[in-house]
Amino acid sequence: MANGDVLWTPPSDVLATSRIGGYLRWLRDTHGLDFRSYEDVRAWSVRELGPFWQSIWDYFAVSGSPGGPALGDPSMPGARWFEGSTLNYAEHVLRAPGMAESDPVVLAYSQTRGPQTMTVAELRDAVRRAAAGLRRLGVGEGDRVAAYLPNIPETVVLFLATASLGAIFSSCAPEFGTRSVTDRWQQIGPKVLVAVDGYRYGGKAVDRSGEVAAIRAALPSTEHVVGVRYLGSGLPGTLSWDELCAETSDPLEFAPVPFAHPLYVLYSSGTTGLPKPIVHGHGGILLEHLKTLALHMDLGPGDRFFWFSTTGWMMWNLLVSGPAVGAAIVLFDGNPGSPGLGELWRLAERARITYFGTSAPFLVACRGAGVVPAKIADLSRLRSVGSTGAPLPPEGYRWVYDTVGPVHLQSVSGGTDVCTAFVGAVPLVPVYEGEISCRSLGAPVEAFAPDGTSVIGHRGELVLTGPMPSMPVGFWNDPDGTRYTNAYFGAWPGVWRHGDWIEITRRGSCVISGRSDATLNRGGVRLGTAEFYAVIEDLPEIADSVVVHLDGSGELLLFVVLAGGAVLDDALRAKLARELSRSLSPRHVPDEVHAVPAVPRTLSGKKLEVPVKRILDGAPASEAAAAGALANPNSLRAFELLREARLSSRRP
Repeated sequence: MANGDVLWTPPSDVLATSRIGGYLRWLRDTHGLDFRSYEDVRAWSVRELGPFWQSIWDYFAVSGSPGGPALGDPSMPGARWFEGSTLNYAEHVLRAPGMAESDPVVLAYSQTRGPQTMTVAELRDAVRRAAAGLRRLGVGEGDRVAAYLPNIPETVVLFLATASLGAIFSSCAPEFGTRSVTDRWQQIGPKVLVAVDGYRYGGKAVDRSGEVAAIRAALPSTEHVVGVRYLGSGLPGTLSWDELCAETSDPLEFAPVPFAHPLYVLYSSGTTGLPKPIVHGHGGILLEHLKTLALHMDLGPGDRFFWFSTTGWMMWNLLVSGPAVGAAIVLFDGNPGSPGLGELWRLAERARITYFGTSAPFLVACRGAGVVPAKIADLSRLRSVGSTGAPLPPEGYRWVYDTVGPVHLQSVSGGTDVCTAFVGAVPLVPVYEGEISCRSLGAPVEAFAPDGTSVIGHRGELVLTGPMPSMPVGFWNDPDGTRYTNAYFGAWPGVWRHGDWIEITRRGSCVISGRSDATLNRGGVRLGTAEFYAVIEDLPEIADSVVVHLDGSGELLLFVVLAGGAVLDDALRAKLARELSRSLSPRHVPDEVHAVPAVPRTLSGKKLEVPVKRILDGAPASEAAAAGALANPNSLRAFELLREARLSSRRP
């Protein structure tokens, strides 16, 4: 698979101009470490995990008491980082190194209200007042503050204020329904709920006052509700946001908390049960985000960092860390496809974005719609494009370079579980078509064969053979760690199994080919789903697709969502078979192809192969997936009907 063309090469002065170049000079001058290549420094960073993460603490001048050794116990689960240290995540975000008090640090764009800009001084003052308001409500260390809020400045302020107090933050996007929200927050028992009255998505006004009332009724732990006036007149009978943030003389202070003190709770998709409440700590998130944002994404003073995300996706949490490396952040709340797929590219011009982050499906959709960003927007300030959420197919890479410009395309993969990417890009290595450029610093990523041996040049299970500081502190209400251990360490003791297929190429790049729990197995050959989708969804007749392998019958079934006007007839079926056989192999040709109205997706937009497979293998849809975890729960009905039709056709 490692045969893609080189699409981007590092500039000749990259060591002098990039942030990772500065870090390497610092390592040479202060530690006598002189690395000849990125792979050399990466190998050192995973071989010497303690010294590497101590160097991140020192290089970025983390404020606080460093305590004991960087890595006191490397065993997994239960690795112990910087024991005895104290710090506060919010202090480092608001420090905004390299930025003046008057510099814009938050630029917000919305389809519900006009644009807003906050300077460094204004953000600090807003956090100061919000923290004082939370203290008046009795919020202190360990209390939970829940945000039913979109991607707007108030959410950023609330999060940082919560963190400054040592309280614990958790957010759900307001498009989440009542059940999705309560499934998450009933587990953690928030003391304060902050919510909007509604929002606008494209041209549609969406009132959420009813959902807020239902959520509040389902959370007996909640003592106070704060309403943010966003769509209409606010939430009657609640404390208003303006009242929470009333002027006060209280100073901006930061509670010094232990390295592993909970910062926020993120959640798994919850498609097959209650969402897992994943607890992340102050220190681990801070160090990981400093490393990722500065050394891999090359962000710093003068940059404007954007990633299209809702507050229900971990990319929002990464985005909010931008000021910790001196980068301003750009928020967008609304429909990225309204009035057309060019909306976000025009935002890049308007907000003078230098790093544009999005999802692979968005880039593929732009390609399919014939969007040429460089023709509809001035992208002269744009240096990098980030892509995640699903594997980006090779033609997606090519499209970026053909239509956006000579940017650094950073295709990355990681997860909510670590709130970062452990494979991605770095300014020191080229971009190859269809390949993730490298394994990240300090991330001991390997590809494991079934016998637990590491392989290069062959597909294997993506594992981490050593700890990362941003691994979860644990799961909420899992006192003995059983749920946490079973989630990641059940396959190989002491090894984190992430659940993706990965090939690590001989040149150090990576190819992710889908979830290992959705593996397609034909004749003993394991097939990844991502390569199917890259071929199928490149055809003009296909808008979306999902493929599954049934355990009982051994059949390979392909489901397609047809583009406007297309018909699934014998000619299209033959074309699909021909393209799969030619581009992949005859093993990839499905036994059956069916048209469906929609592909089931999580609230964050990820395809759901496993629930489809479970339904077709006989499970009721209500057991195969939790409806509240799906963006389109009605999509499951088509697979139930197909299962019934297949059973009827086989009866005598």
